[in-house]
Amino acid sequence: MSKLNLLPYPRSLKRLHGMFTLPRLKPLAAVKIVRTNSAPNHPESYALTIDRHGARIEYRETGGLRAAGATLRQLVREYGRRLPCLKIRDWPDFARRGVMLDISRGRVPKLETLLDLVERLADFKINELQLYTEHTFAYRNYKPVWQSWGALTAAEIRTLDARCRELGIDLVPNQNSFGHLRYFLEHPRLKQLAEISEPYEGLTEDFLRFPTTLAPNHPGTIKFIRELYDELLPNFSSKFLNVGCDETWDLGRGQSKKLCEKRGKGRVYLDFLKKIHREASKRGKRMMFWGDIILNHPELIPELPKDAIALNWGYEINHPFDKEAATFSKLPMPFYVCPGTATWMTLIGRHDTAFENLRLAAKAGRKHGATGYLITDWGDGGHPQPLAVSWPLYVVGAARSWCSKPYDEQRLVSVLSREIYDDPSQRIAKATLALGRAHQKFGYREANLTPFGTVIAAPPPVTRELFCRSGLKYYARIPKRRIVAALNELETQRTQLNQGRPETRNGEMLVRELDLATRMAAQSCHFMLWQQALAAGHTRTAKRMAETAIKQLQKLERDFKAAWPQRNKATTARCSPFFQWRINDYRRGKLHFSPPQARQVRVKTYAAE
Repeated sequence: MSKLNLLPYPRSLKRLHGMFTLPRLKPLAAVKIVRTNSAPNHPESYALTIDRHGARIEYRETGGLRAAGATLRQLVREYGRRLPCLKIRDWPDFARRGVMLDISRGRVPKLETLLDLVERLADFKINELQLYTEHTFAYRNYKPVWQSWGALTAAEIRTLDARCRELGIDLVPNQNSFGHLRYFLEHPRLKQLAEISEPYEGLTEDFLRFPTTLAPNHPGTIKFIRELYDELLPNFSSKFLNVGCDETWDLGRGQSKKLCEKRGKGRVYLDFLKKIHREASKRGKRMMFWGDIILNHPELIPELPKDAIALNWGYEINHPFDKEAATFSKLPMPFYVCPGTATWMTLIGRHDTAFENLRLAAKAGRKHGATGYLITDWGDGGHPQPLAVSWPLYVVGAARSWCSKPYDEQRLVSVLSREIYDDPSQRIAKATLALGRAHQKFGYREANLTPFGTVIAAPPPVTRELFCRSGLKYYARIPKRRIVAALNELETQRTQLNQGRPETRNGEMLVRELDLATRMAAQSCHFMLWQQALAAGHTRTAKRMAETAIKQLQKLERDFKAAWPQRNKATTARCSPFFQWRINDYRRGKLHFSPPQARQVRVKTYAAE
């Protein structure tokens, strides 16, 4: 018998002969639900039996009943009222299975978008959601900081929290509390709390780092954190709080320099982390924190608060999760593994990288006893990529975090088509997966990005911003034939995408978003070809190319702005200034970097597959 199109796939599934037809009226009357210790011994375990007499769910605790319901709903959407007879015994590998969505880089979802997100995540047995926040909660005293970005209000958080509770999802507050606070620290009242006051040269000296880190020894710093927590945390019913505290690049360069020289940078970091831990504990929250900094100071690990939870993150195809998880397993506290969707700075994804990253995290987490698995979905570089691009990674991550049963791509296509894209033709899902691999056509790799995402979005070089700093140089590193091959692949998959037959408004919106992202990615190819024409001295050809591209970018910008309010708050101002950047470049008609300058590579690259 053929395997069923279920994700996560059950740990144990046996097909039986025959089918059972749910009654047209009151179909739930044919489902018997029994709470019993005969269900597998796990808080989220369940047994589901469907035979010629009906369906029977056995469970121990509420989590198991929810998981059984999710499986049954997928079966009903696949088969309708006529269900296959079967026996399932099932439970998860990880107690906590979450998604973390960045809402701080330019795209703040509307409440309706988030409610739809949690409804769908629940059917993939996700039981935790975090919304990564730097400055995009509507703090009363800091409206000038968040107003142009959009922000979630206290009332919206409470509404989302209530729905999450009904679905068995823990909505965990996530407020970065040490680093990554650039836009707060630009506020006149808060500049004094910054570790440094001015930008400084990045490691490779081709970008600037801007002040992002709080000065741990300033007396006003902890008062500021208390102010944020007192306003934010009462809106969440969760017992947890993710305080971030990752990538504190500025530490020891300014106000805490002498202190760090005297006590050591690791010790200063740990002392401040302990202060934050005390603030979280006072408010009844258990602290989570990103583990990247503490990994560099293993001698301090025994002093970490025993009730905290470390978050082991890494996003590349070769990230050493096994080595790092082995270290975290020796901590005096629980830990999560936190892989990524690899969608940021790509527009249409790096699905090959993400699939392997998700797999490695699950394998290492199971091996070393991680209690949680958190799929992280970031928005670096303005967050122009839509949520539609992330759905395949959410589904694969959910499957990996539930159990080690493998999935095949055809099952993934079937589940995505049924559960997400509402497309019986399956063309949308197939095109989405192919688009996520289209970057391979370039034959060029760098961490955290693809040329599709970074060429069009590269900031003007004068700003010396970190994100997309190489985007205006790829034309000299990637041969024309490969750029053309990548562009042709986009056009092929865009045709496939628009031949899909979504049956719902949501499916139509997802297609529209994916089509917009693909069109933007294509403009990266056109821009590189234009740059190559300029470099070759083909002035007339370059001028004609520029005239065509300007019209296409202007239409794209109009379409992007028109689609934005359907899913997101505020405007596209923080997300897509790159449309005008590239139009200005075309009108200027000159290269920012000559071919010899552009060929110089200062960031780590990866060999083409």
